[in-house]
Amino acid sequence: MTELQILDIMYQTFQTAVKLTMPFLLISMIVGVVIAIFQAATQINEQTLTFVPKFLAILVVMGLLGSTLLGTLQDFFRQMLAIIVGS
Repeated sequence: MTELQILDIMYQTFQTAVKLTMPFLLISMIVGVVIAIFQAATQINEQTLTFVPKFLAILVVMGLLGSTLLGTLQDFFRQMLAIIVGS
């Protein structure tokens, strides 16, 4: 295996990791900002208030995009197996 192939595998790995985690990170950030604005407007300073809405939003995203994300992960795994078998 050459250095170029290893760098390509690393690039694909990081790209796949970003594709898989970005929906969860974005929805968590958006819900967190909305809750922070709500807390600032109502002067409720409860630290645990953001946990439940973020958790529920992440569950919704997982329910909506779970099969797509799993398909992406399966495609990546197949590519890696093809590289291992091919070398």
